[in-house]
Amino acid sequence: MRQMAKGAVTALILAAGLSTAIQPVFAKETPAESAKRVDPLTISSFSGAFLAARTAEIDKDFTSATIYYKRALVLDPNNQDVEKSLFLGLIAQGDFDQALKYAEKLKLVRGVSRFSTIALGIDAMRKRDYKQADTLFAGNNESDLDQLVTGLLSAWAKLGTDAPKAALDTLDRLDGPPWFALFVSYHRALIAEAAKMDDEARKTFEATLANQDAGGAAPDTYLRAAEAYAGFLARKGEKDAALKVLDNADTFISGRLPILSLRNDVRDGKEVRKLVKNPAEGAGEAMYNIASALNQSGGEDFVRVYLQFARALNPTNDMILLQLASVAEQQQLPKEAIDLYSKISNRSPLKRAAELQIGLNLADLDQKDEAIKHLRLALEQDKSDMRAYLALGGVYSSQENYKAASEVYDEAVATLSAPERANWNIFYQRGIAYERLKQWDKAEPDFRKALELFPDQPQVLNYLGYSWVDMNKNLDEGLTMIKRAVELRPSDGYIVDSLGWAYYRLGRFPEAVTELERAVSLKPDDPVLNDHLGDAYWRVGRKLEATFQWSHAVDRKPTDIELPKIREKLANGLPDIEPPAAADADQNKPEPAKTDADKKG
Repeated sequence: MRQMAKGAVTALILAAGLSTAIQPVFAKETPAESAKRVDPLTISSFSGAFLAARTAEIDKDFTSATIYYKRALVLDPNNQDVEKSLFLGLIAQGDFDQALKYAEKLKLVRGVSRFSTIALGIDAMRKRDYKQADTLFAGNNESDLDQLVTGLLSAWAKLGTDAPKAALDTLDRLDGPPWFALFVSYHRALIAEAAKMDDEARKTFEATLANQDAGGAAPDTYLRAAEAYAGFLARKGEKDAALKVLDNADTFISGRLPILSLRNDVRDGKEVRKLVKNPAEGAGEAMYNIASALNQSGGEDFVRVYLQFARALNPTNDMILLQLASVAEQQQLPKEAIDLYSKISNRSPLKRAAELQIGLNLADLDQKDEAIKHLRLALEQDKSDMRAYLALGGVYSSQENYKAASEVYDEAVATLSAPERANWNIFYQRGIAYERLKQWDKAEPDFRKALELFPDQPQVLNYLGYSWVDMNKNLDEGLTMIKRAVELRPSDGYIVDSLGWAYYRLGRFPEAVTELERAVSLKPDDPVLNDHLGDAYWRVGRKLEATFQWSHAVDRKPTDIELPKIREKLANGLPDIEPPAAADADQNKPEPAKTDADKKG
């Protein structure tokens, strides 16, 4: 339960299928801007250069970090730790060729060899020196993940040496945890197809797509396999079978742009090209698949390195650019995200989604007028695209211009002759806009409509349930809704906070403490959640712990509105009340809960 924060524009539309794993994006200087602050040549000590590099690295300012690491190496030329950091920083910012200068020196250095040997192998793949690449990929098995990565890369290198049977044998020998299976079988099918082993390819594609449990853990890879198999069938003239594969993929996860675009092409009898046209692209696909799976669970620095490896092998691949842009958003680098989205081909089915994300990132850079102009133009180009309405409405909401937001959503609803499940977010966002305008008579029907379209949608359950509790109406139904939202999203700190704060509002303070402690454990750096826990501690007599939580909330940089309220509580505590009388709660409604939605496309 939170106020709308600057930089949370992107989060408003995640559930529309535009983004995955994108957290709220905040305005931030680009690396180039930051690097101008201090001339590295003016730094005369190794410690100064190293500290500047580490600070830039922590800020995800990879360009500045590499500049300062280079200065540190001038001052201490044989410092291997700096060489390692510089190598990884160059990879992270996409300067692969410069990174190769350090990869050779580091290929036997423990802790970084897993990356340096892959970099050298990728360079060999680019040069079509497949035998050398295979040698470099061998023996790097520090972990299950390393075994999978090098196994897939080695298989593609062997295919490059015109040894398809050896390539398939390499994959068949990979022995790892169950999550290996999807990646191995998908690439086995791709290699079999490339080697014109059509029966083997068909059988392996079908086995890959039959493994929907694994697909749930790595949905991008599963859908890429569906694309590849549908293309395989279409090129064989099996149009109906190809369309069935794509229909099943759309049922698995609906609305993916590449799937929808390919389905149209197959239906229209257009030429369907292979996803992977050579061994280097196959190796790039492997790195992309693994990175996209890892990107669902954090570890953005690691994901960024793998994606840059993939990009080195396939520089113009739109899916790789899209994932890199997503990582940039997660790392609060909207200018970098805009640059990456801008590189997506005009012919790509992902181009429109990329244009919408550019608009959202402009808003997160506080370029709101430019964002509105950009998104309004996108909307004019296709008035049936609900994502454009959500994006534009989200920008207005971030400005707290809820009247303009509601009008945008009104436009969207007017185009819906028969609303479907996928349209739930339009009604949800319009309900929020009406609620912020204090027009509850309009807001509640929209929340109910959203639940009619998508029963058990946790964000809607959370928002409507808390709103009722906050208004002291429909208390049982409201609390039941919030509990159900928590059941559906037990790891969502904001939704768990709503349950705890609802208990607080009802004067059920011990239960509030239990839930709010859990919420803070999930989101320890959120100022609002820490503030709420402090209030609950105070009400159960744990006053020392309350002051600690309030102090922590102050340290977490609350809004200008909330900061003086928290300082007042630190000075004087909370006034005495008789539960369950309104419990001295703030009047903020829950912000739309953050969600890990599907990737664009």
